[in-house]
Amino acid sequence: MRGLKRVEVIANHSVEQDIMDVLEIKGLAVHFTKIPSVHGRGDADPKRGDHIWPEENFILIIYCNDAEATAIEGAIEEVRESFPDEGIRCFITG
Repeated sequence: MRGLKRVEVIANHSVEQDIMDVLEIKGLAVHFTKIPSVHGRGDADPKRGDHIWPEENFILIIYCNDAEATAIEGAIEEVRESFPDEGIRCFITG
C-alpha cells in the first residue's frame, strides 16, 4: 500500500449522515470501511452505549492518495464547524 494515506474519521452517530452526505457531494471516500458502533472517550463526553452514557460513535477508515486525504480532512472540518460540540475527529497517517 505504498503511497497511500490512512484516514480515520471518528464521530458521534448524530452527525454520521452529515459526514456521509458531504463526502458523497464532494465525490470523496467512495471506498471506505465503516465500524458502526464504537465506544470511547475523547475531548467530548464519553460514548459508552449504556444507560449513563448512551451515545455511540462510528469510525470511517479510508485508504486514499495524498490529495484525497487532504480533501477529506477539509470536508470533515466543514462538518465540525457546523457541529463544534460533537467531538468529530479526523486522523491521517501514512
